[in-house]
Order: sequence, then structure tokens, then C-alpha cells
Amino acid sequence: MSLRHRAVPLLALALVAGPVLTGCSSDDAGESAGDLLTKAKGTLDDTSSAHFVLDSEGAPSSGTALVGGEGDIARPSSFEGTLQVVALGSTVDLDVVSVDGTVYAQLPFASSFSVIDPSQFGIGDPGALLDPENGISQFFTEARSAKLGKERRVGGEVVREVTAELPGDLVEQLLTSKDPSKPVKATFSIADKSGELRRATLTGPFFTADADGTYTLELSDFGADVDITAPTTG
Repeated sequence: MSLRHRAVPLLALALVAGPVLTGCSSDDAGESAGDLLTKAKGTLDDTSSAHFVLDSEGAPSSGTALVGGEGDIARPSSFEGTLQVVALGSTVDLDVVSVDGTVYAQLPFASSFSVIDPSQFGIGDPGALLDPENGISQFFTEARSAKLGKERRVGGEVVREVTAELPGDLVEQLLTSKDPSKPVKATFSIADKSGELRRATLTGPFFTADADGTYTLELSDFGADVDITAPTTG
């Protein structure tokens, strides 16, 4: 599922200077898997903002879970968009804003925003997604058994895939996990020229401990002019 234009998490996808990745395959004609992940981390840590779209597969129809979203994230710690969550047996769209660690949402049937604890909706602080120490770029430094995949096109742009495994407890911090002891399979699609992460597909026990679900995160508009301010609360 996905929502179009506005903004959460999550999410919310690093260590300041990542160690050399071990177990990474190389390509005789170009960069290794580790090289691409290092480039993607540096590019993501340097950008001032990005637009994201989150989809999911295998999500439940009951309980509490993040199932989709779209919005803008801006450095150092801001987010604005719409998140789609399953809560109390219904799928609801939440307008969400996060500024400097405070998360606001306009709840169903409410006429204004209120401060929320995002964990009650099964998500983290989406404003932290670009944080080099706590955000998405941790995925690149903590990737295990990284291997080069195929060249593909995402939105008309040539990308190179890198497959890897991520620690389940790390993914739990940024998204969710019903069994953080299990690793999460990841496929990163990284633009050859810019090093920008275009797509991350993650498969693991997100919704139940005994069955895999999938989140797909797409990023675009790196460095766009984004202005996010805290909303008025009622």
C-alpha cells in the first residue's frame, strides 16, 4: 500500500564512520558491494532532505502496524507526511509531523494535531530517519554478507542492486519486528552515478513472528528545499 504526497515512521533507515564491510563480493569491472554501500551511506548522510514512499506486503488486518506512508524528511530531525496504520481493526491515514524529537499527529475525527507517542502506532520517530547514528544509513554499515546484484532501472535511472542481511534488532528500532533475533533480508537499489539510495526492499518477521512480510522504501528528491515546522495543537 502507499500514500501519495505528504509525510512518517518510522522508519526511521548509521554509524558516523562505518567499518569496512566484510564478506562483500566485488565486481572486476567496477565497485564492490561494500564500495556501493559506503557511497550510499555518504550520500545519504550528506543530503539535507529526501522524499520517501513506503509500501508493505503481508500486513495484518488487525492489531497495530505501519502499512504505508509518504512524506518528506529533513535534516537534522524533521518529518512531515501521511502514515497509513492498522489500528483497532481499521486502516487509518494519519497526518504526522515530527520536529526535534516531538511527534504530532492529527488523529481520526480530531480537528487539530496533538502530541503522540509514535510507539502506540507501532512506529518510531520518523524525524530521525536522516540521523547518521540512528537513521536509515545504519543499514549500510550493519549490512552482512553483502553481494552485488543486477543492474536495473528505477524510475528510468540505472541502479545497481546490493543484497545483504540486516540484524533484526536494528530493523526493529527503525521499523518493527515480531522476532528481532531473526535477520532481515535486504535488497538496496543504488544509483550508479550519484550513489543515492533509490529503493530498499526489506523482508522479515515484521507483522508476525512465524511469517515474513515486506517493506519497500523508495527515496527521491535528495536535497530539495523542504521547510517543516511544528503544527498548532488543539
